[in-house]
Amino acid sequence: MIAGLDGLRFQHWQAEARTDGIVVLSFDRAGQNVNTLAQEVLLELDAILERLALDPPKGLVIRSAKAAGFIAGADIKEFQSFDEKGTVGDAIRRGQQVFQRLAELPCPTVAAIHGHCMGGGTEISLACRYRVASSDPSTRIGLPEVKLGIYPGWGGSVRLPLLVGAPAAMDLMLTGRTLSGSAARAMGLVDKVVEPSQLVDAAVELAKRGAQRPFKQRFMAWLTNTWPARQLLAPMLVKQVARKARKDHYPAPFALIETWRRSGGGIQARLEAERKSVIRLSSTPTARNLIRVFFLQERLKGLGGKDHGIAHVHVVGAGVMGGDIAAWSAYKGFEVTLSDREQRFIDGALKRAQELFAKRVKDEGKRPAVAARLKGDLAGDGAAQADLVIEAIIEKPEAKRELYAQVEPRMKPDALLTTNTSSIPLTELREHITRPAQFAGLHYFNPVALMPLVEIIHHDRMAADTEKRLAAFCKAIDKLPVPVAGTPGFLVNRVLFPYMLEAVTAHSEGIPGPVIDKAAVKFGMPMGPIELVDTVGLDVGAGVAAELAPFLGIEIPAALSGQIEPGKRGKKDGQGFYAWENGKAKKPEVPKDYKVPEDLEDRLILPLLNEAVAALHDGVVADADLLDAGVIFGTGFAPFRGGPIAHIRAVGADALLAKLKSLQAKYGDRFAPRPGWDSPALRP
Repeated sequence: MIAGLDGLRFQHWQAEARTDGIVVLSFDRAGQNVNTLAQEVLLELDAILERLALDPPKGLVIRSAKAAGFIAGADIKEFQSFDEKGTVGDAIRRGQQVFQRLAELPCPTVAAIHGHCMGGGTEISLACRYRVASSDPSTRIGLPEVKLGIYPGWGGSVRLPLLVGAPAAMDLMLTGRTLSGSAARAMGLVDKVVEPSQLVDAAVELAKRGAQRPFKQRFMAWLTNTWPARQLLAPMLVKQVARKARKDHYPAPFALIETWRRSGGGIQARLEAERKSVIRLSSTPTARNLIRVFFLQERLKGLGGKDHGIAHVHVVGAGVMGGDIAAWSAYKGFEVTLSDREQRFIDGALKRAQELFAKRVKDEGKRPAVAARLKGDLAGDGAAQADLVIEAIIEKPEAKRELYAQVEPRMKPDALLTTNTSSIPLTELREHITRPAQFAGLHYFNPVALMPLVEIIHHDRMAADTEKRLAAFCKAIDKLPVPVAGTPGFLVNRVLFPYMLEAVTAHSEGIPGPVIDKAAVKFGMPMGPIELVDTVGLDVGAGVAAELAPFLGIEIPAALSGQIEPGKRGKKDGQGFYAWENGKAKKPEVPKDYKVPEDLEDRLILPLLNEAVAALHDGVVADADLLDAGVIFGTGFAPFRGGPIAHIRAVGADALLAKLKSLQAKYGDRFAPRPGWDSPALRP
């Protein structure tokens, strides 16, 4: 028995006293697959630490009893409910108090980190005197709270700068990125990295003998947190953040920098400043919406199980999309064959794939094995062995149907045939397919390596099992699946198209491209629509326009109608609406006296919202949450606004409807309100 803990029963923690006087405290949250720090977990830990403080062991090691990882962070569901009940301040105060009690234990304390160590998990490790991490690739350490519209509030924003120095600490907290065990060791965040089997023994040894960090590391940690250094560094950090985020959109990074800049004194004063700042942030619309987006992402992840039955993927079409889909599938562990009508297209795709592997596979020794999974296949023989065939050829229904007639007879009986079409209704494509139940759309977005969403497109004769297998495949390649109806444009392109078309129309009226782009970015879009059209390609835009404009009843502006001039298709040719150099748009200067039209933002954003309402009304997706998730992850629609439907609820459907009618009176019927504005889903 452990002195001080005799007779006490714990639900989430198990304490083991070793013969050498070290206590190993194992965290195993009851009833959960993953360790998260709920309030009941913290209360139990507080009781344990209080007893240990009265009769300290020779050392304390904190570890996870779950193979999945150390601690995934705070219980976000609980945090969300606290926010609704207005008790988030109590939750933050409790976490700070428990971790400070751990920091004040009169014995060496060590965190033994394996697998995920996120948010509150990293904060509890920072409250320990030492940290040892597993060398396993699954070990990732980070403080991603900024992605939820807040920043570390259980002492992490105070302790990390004092441990590793302000520049490194701020980089980690402001980006939300994660570190491997070795990268954390190099930064000074952990003291030792060992094989997983040696983790607890190494932690025990650290508790017994301690570790001295290099003098330079300790000196820089002290120096960069002095008052003069804080005043010097803070404005530089603000400038860096401002290049990527607006303060009115994402206040958390700016609040973190400012709180650190002005907060000195002892640990309690710094913790109080942290607590007050994080409490304020937690009540902002940005935090509420980003937490909602987190749960939307979790919902999409949950759509895919494990049973996809796919080992071999065959991609037809080695253009940018097809080649990148093939490369990404190989990178994620699938055997892939890639075919096209000419070898030169395949060669170009394989070259791009090597660039992806060089960037993504850090261990050079593993790259050859990854590259070997992707094979060029001019004859298309891979279709006969494939469990999944993905067609990614030109956007012409007749060409696609002709291809299916050739490929489908060669396929295995249980193999799935899919199309990466961006806009063609699947009812047009499934004609003459022998097994329509195993045919679906699998629509990726460009660039494949960066865009997280894949639309799984239905049609009236598709089997439910086909959707399940494709959702599981998406999960296996780290993509978020959203099931959508097979109507023209599906969800993302249907919603995005009117926005892009209005931008091109505004440009044709003489409004400069940079002005249009700036208005969209100010709203919160990741990229302006004129730059986006250039990036997608004017030829692709024209193809989508031809497919969607009749369906939506929108007139196509001259720049996207008919044949696009060769060599002027946008970024890929180096010339479109903008000139492009080294992958970057060279935007023309706008005269300083240029007056931006007052209704420009409304002209751009309201067509997107209008079509989102119509898509929801038409049942393109099952509900408003799936629509918001699809548009956020498929277009980058301002996450801090929570998605188109969440934004409509926040601003007010009636107010937006009045604006639409005003634009309709001024510019014509393309702004006419679409069906669905009377839906209860648009009301808070």
